[in-house]
Amino acid sequence: MKKINNIFLKKKILIYGLGKSGISTYNFLRQKAKVNLFDDNPKNNFRFDKKNLSFAKILQSFFDFIIISPGIDVSKCKLSKYLKQNSFKVYTDLDVFCTFFSNDSVTITGTNGKSTTAKLLYDVLSDQKKDARLVGNIGNPILSEKKITKKTFFVIEASSYQLEYSKIFKSKYSVILNITPDHIERHKSFKNYIEAKFRLLDSQSTKSIVFVKRNDPVIVKKLRSKKYKQKIIKIDTSLQPPIFKKIRNTYFMSSGNRENLIFVLKICKILKLNEEKILRTINKFKGLKYRQQIIFDNNYLTIINDSKSTSLASSENLLKNLKNVYWILCGIPKKKDKFNLTKFQCKYFKGYIFGKHQEEFSKNLKNKLTIKKFKNLKDTLNQIFLEIKNNKREKNTILFSPAGASFDNFKNFEDRGLYFNQIIKKYLNEK
Repeated sequence: MKKINNIFLKKKILIYGLGKSGISTYNFLRQKAKVNLFDDNPKNNFRFDKKNLSFAKILQSFFDFIIISPGIDVSKCKLSKYLKQNSFKVYTDLDVFCTFFSNDSVTITGTNGKSTTAKLLYDVLSDQKKDARLVGNIGNPILSEKKITKKTFFVIEASSYQLEYSKIFKSKYSVILNITPDHIERHKSFKNYIEAKFRLLDSQSTKSIVFVKRNDPVIVKKLRSKKYKQKIIKIDTSLQPPIFKKIRNTYFMSSGNRENLIFVLKICKILKLNEEKILRTINKFKGLKYRQQIIFDNNYLTIINDSKSTSLASSENLLKNLKNVYWILCGIPKKKDKFNLTKFQCKYFKGYIFGKHQEEFSKNLKNKLTIKKFKNLKDTLNQIFLEIKNNKREKNTILFSPAGASFDNFKNFEDRGLYFNQIIKKYLNEK
């Protein structure tokens, strides 16, 4: 639903960062304001030659607002000093959206499970014939959506990067699934990371609702530090609702996915959605690629591609529910990341590490499980399949859950996940 008054209308605006969100912001604002563009990559600037400004020209110009893309790190970008001097002018595409539209939305954040929770909720709403849109850190940039009506309902996945820069964005319903140390290299401290997540609550009105994990110590501590004005629903993810007895989807066997589901069910209850239709959606839900995705399954072996895992905490949620696991780790470990499972909990799995950061992973996992190190993924799988060949008495699981960022050897976690699938497919075909 469009608003009449808007702070961005007819103003001089610099859009910094020409990825998907930056381009969608430009397309949305170009006939509503005087827009200029800048990107650290000169090749991106050439696409909009008439609108882009040089670094020197920006420093000499005046702007009412600077719309910054989530991928821009203020501390490391080309306009770092300029942005710090003009931090009060920095906004996001989420800010722009909420000044033009007042639609109801659920905004989901957290360290782990954001995408899966957002996609599941979107599917539930869509199956109930709602005009739902999946946007933000997943799906389309929010300003690229068309044909928005009063009834359009937004499911927004928001990263800490987006929330950190947002000043006026607010959502009627907000969700914080969990918080563990992540993106410390960007936020500089765990405290700053927590603050970025809680900006979602800071902006809400008294008529808003927030859903949080009751048994998350970081969230509990933060809630005690400040009095919040909105309604807070604390969800105990250790308690399974009665509907779980009717769920036949093995995707929700892991503790992480069950927690995501519990959040969705609670939100659906507040939204007064039809339970029979909800159950139907849940039982047919396939999940997202490279997020705890079962890519092979037979009587003696299951292979799971969880390339999205970029921290030990995200891998833990899946490991808790598995036995006879050959766990493959790789990538760049997160700063201050810790492995919290006990030696007793680790008795059902072994660790197989490849890549440049083996020692960092080993330090975190030592004395808890057996670890073997390899040069590359092919050597790792050769060893694992050799061991499985001699252990067909029980069902085994190969779990590719790297627990590290993908940028050491891959463009992103999707590229890494695709590579794993290709290697597995070739290996199985050869066998």
